[in-house]
Amino acid sequence: MTADAPEVLWRPAPDQVADSKIEAFRRWLRAERGVEVADYRELWEYSTESIAEFWDSVTEFLGVRWHERPTEVLSGTEMPGARWFAGGTLNYAEHALAGGVAGAAKGDSELAVIFHREDGAGGALTYGDLRAQVAAARAALRELGVTKGDRVVALAPNCPQTLVAFLAAASLGAVWSSCSPDFGVRAVSDRFTQIEPKVLIAVNGYVYNGRTFDVRSTVDQLRGQIPSLAATVLVNYAGEGALEGAHDWDELLRAHEGAALEFDAVEFDHPLWVLYSSGTTGLPKGIVQGHGGITVEHLKALALQSDLGPGERFFWFTTTGWMMWNFLVSGLLVGSTIVLFDGSPGYPDLSVLWQLAEEHKVTYFGTSAPFVQSCLKAHLKPAQDYDLSALRAIGSTGAPLSDDGFRWIADEIGSGVQICSVSGGTDLCTAFVGAAPDVPVWLGELSCRCLGAAVEAYDEHGQPVVEQVGELMITKPMPSMPVFFWNDEDGSKLREAYFEEYPGKWRHGDWIRITGRGSAVIYGRSDSTLNRGGVRMGTAEFYRVVEGFEQIADSLVIDTSANEEGELLCFLVLAPGARLEDVEPTLRKELRAALSPRHVPDRFILVDEVPRTLNGKKCEVPVKKILRGVAPDKAVSRDALANPESLAPFVALAEG
Repeated sequence: MTADAPEVLWRPAPDQVADSKIEAFRRWLRAERGVEVADYRELWEYSTESIAEFWDSVTEFLGVRWHERPTEVLSGTEMPGARWFAGGTLNYAEHALAGGVAGAAKGDSELAVIFHREDGAGGALTYGDLRAQVAAARAALRELGVTKGDRVVALAPNCPQTLVAFLAAASLGAVWSSCSPDFGVRAVSDRFTQIEPKVLIAVNGYVYNGRTFDVRSTVDQLRGQIPSLAATVLVNYAGEGALEGAHDWDELLRAHEGAALEFDAVEFDHPLWVLYSSGTTGLPKGIVQGHGGITVEHLKALALQSDLGPGERFFWFTTTGWMMWNFLVSGLLVGSTIVLFDGSPGYPDLSVLWQLAEEHKVTYFGTSAPFVQSCLKAHLKPAQDYDLSALRAIGSTGAPLSDDGFRWIADEIGSGVQICSVSGGTDLCTAFVGAAPDVPVWLGELSCRCLGAAVEAYDEHGQPVVEQVGELMITKPMPSMPVFFWNDEDGSKLREAYFEEYPGKWRHGDWIRITGRGSAVIYGRSDSTLNRGGVRMGTAEFYRVVEGFEQIADSLVIDTSANEEGELLCFLVLAPGARLEDVEPTLRKELRAALSPRHVPDRFILVDEVPRTLNGKKCEVPVKKILRGVAPDKAVSRDALANPESLAPFVALAEG
């Protein structure tokens, strides 16, 4: 074993590869298109060199249900501006409710959804149940005046009612958007008001960490702040209580029981949903993705990259305010049973999700790198305590997974479980670096660049490099790239976000190293790089070392230097009972050895919390601005933070 070839933690067995959907796709390409690709690398090269042919093959192999067939696969390759499948019409909800690819469809009695709430509430929906409820909800929305292009928004958790409402809206060609009910009024209003929704669907309360929260006052305030609303629908979800003037969800569905299930054909690039940027420095940008782009990308990502399909039970811990909810519900596109969980992943303790996996025989378990790190530090042994024999893959995203995290999964979940560490973004609602069923898992690495994703690492001269850290670039268009940003008529905001520094190429804003084997390592955001004496390093490398210490619960590293030399500051959240004076000497020694003497912080500073966005991302850049003297309200929108009070010590440090 050499530095160039890390330890292999998982390798697919020959029969696994032979039975995989990606191998079936290779055989199909050979037989139907005359394309010879021997392995994953050759398939990826084909997918990024012959992009129109590749995506056309994906739509045929995975059975996209066209109403009108497209006249052209790709009109131009410029970014932004490339247009996919011009002339084609389809509907996302039709694919989800068919529940199968390549012309297959699920029977009414087959299981579509499993739901589990932290307080024990739950249930299941067959495809027949789901179709009937979506049909009723569709008819109810039509009665409320919703038509193609209208916006339907939801303040709701990860539960069946939210799924039904989304699919009903999509079936009409309406545009969906959702926020988690724990978002504050301002955070929700900042997102929803700008897209002028016609209908708001909200729960009356939600359950989290052993408590029930009443959100009716939030809903009432939102009704006053969103002038475009024609109707509000309230779901009696947790606790009791109605809201004057709001329609009752259950009554609406009962009133339209037996309605016909129909799907309005829409253009390939017709808006499906609006996702949002973090909004840390202004109004969140409304990122619009289309019916067709999401359908074909998620079919590819779930069937070919993840090997999901009928018989699988697909779970990802997420809220409706994170793009992973949108990715999770797309499990229906490939005929998998999706497992929805609503509640805290740590209540009553960190074993709750592993117990869920046992109870519902989850086959693909998705979570975040911080959750894995928490389980590691709590010394959990899930495979010893629970029957996880159904589990074949663990997905991890949200932050780079540490080497220790990789090892913990291999040791405590099982060496036969594939570790699918993936990286992507809300911007495309997918991963563009991740895993595949026929590629090994190397310690600390994302196994491959995803099919159809022309990902490169660019050096400071704008040239692609291998085995060097560089800017993560996407050099060719992908179908799920944003159709547009909301209220960005001339496209200037979209160009500024991705294409300003490298015209015609998508700059994602991450540091990445692509190995000679085709795997990759993510090093954190490129705009929060630690540049010490000309030696650049991503923050993820720093966190891998610091948060590997059991005494450290969380951390934030900030390089305050600009053109002049500044300080390297490390803010620490200590585990209960830990003391800085006990851990600091060893921590300094480890950072010096693992990184470099230049990357040993000038100071370690204790804080109670690390500022995080509503989606759990560390706020490195906003804190860096505050420490450089930018006024806090200009550096970050507090309504975009999950814990705005956590800014106080950073503001005090800047002022002191």
